[in-house]
Amino acid sequence: MRTGLWLVGGRGSVAVTSTVGALALRAGLAGPTGCVTELPALRTAALPAMADLVFGGHDIATTPLVKKAESLAATGVLPARLVAALAEELGTVEAELRPAPTGGPQAAVVEAIVADLTGFRVRHRLDQVVVVNVSSTEPTPDPHPAHARLSELDTALADGSPLPASSTYAYAAFTAGCSYVDFTPSTGARLPALDELAQRAGLPYAGHDGKTGETLVKSVLAPMFAMRHLRVRSWSGTNLLGGGDGANLAEPAANAAKSASKQRVLGETLGYVPQGNTRIEYVDDIGDFKTAWDLVTFAGFLGTPMRMEFTWHGCDSSLAAPLVLDLARLTAAAHRAGRSGPLTELAFFFKDPLGDVPHALAEQWAMLRAFVRELDREPGSGGSDAVAA
Repeated sequence: MRTGLWLVGGRGSVAVTSTVGALALRAGLAGPTGCVTELPALRTAALPAMADLVFGGHDIATTPLVKKAESLAATGVLPARLVAALAEELGTVEAELRPAPTGGPQAAVVEAIVADLTGFRVRHRLDQVVVVNVSSTEPTPDPHPAHARLSELDTALADGSPLPASSTYAYAAFTAGCSYVDFTPSTGARLPALDELAQRAGLPYAGHDGKTGETLVKSVLAPMFAMRHLRVRSWSGTNLLGGGDGANLAEPAANAAKSASKQRVLGETLGYVPQGNTRIEYVDDIGDFKTAWDLVTFAGFLGTPMRMEFTWHGCDSSLAAPLVLDLARLTAAAHRAGRSGPLTELAFFFKDPLGDVPHALAEQWAMLRAFVRELDREPGSGGSDAVAA
């Protein structure tokens, strides 16, 4: 099942780490650590193989992939030996990266994106294409009447009304017959009009905001407090990060969108919102690495005050990249199995998942396992039914 993976932000750190990682796995130069779909519980022939992934993408940046990969190696994100060994393969991917269409009427931008996606699919004779947004976080847009119904959105676009960039890509992806994943907290397909378009086109979509660090820990710890009937009084955190993502989140509007996404898990899991908030600060010197400090205060039996503190230090791109590959494979398999609309079963991967779903990691894991088992049973999926035949 030849599957295109079209990365919006294809020259960024997460995209390049995903690309190098997939190429290294294909060549047998690295193991699949961090790839959830390579766990025995989720491994199935219904998913496209790593060797079947074909990479392309858009970006406003022009830095060659090899140069970006070398800079990531210099800061410890990628092994330098892999970048050297895969230079030729990265050159092949380079040929499939396009300048992001910008400026001009919104309808023309959509048309240009659709043309690039269609050309990519035809050139490589792809069975499916999954568009994954790994670009910079956008501010949350103001509500617009045209976002409610597809007919109104079509008219608004024809009249030149703007859409958020992430939603423009979702609109173009669905128009081109591609599924869509938003790995960022941006709006993406989370508009009623775009859900209508996806359902009409028979296409699945997933999101939002990949869960890779501090929020991953929250989704494990918050259920612990709830199940032990310990009252969380406050939960505050400070996140320090550098790199392009950190620079983007230094902007107040983008920062607010990200912070809201990170806090949602507490209210959903505990059943109430404790005092405190999450702060995000840009520290250029730490580059693609991030550090989070969290302080939790809670009450025990008879109101006895207690506290917990933890520190998370990780590499953002290395944590995110294998999940991008997982999501592309799962979404492609869902498309092949005839799924359309929001893939709520992929909540395991997101801070702010689609639909009315549990936010505790263990419950999300159970949903994901059931989803993969169902994919495995779909006729023609390449899973157990196909093998038995």
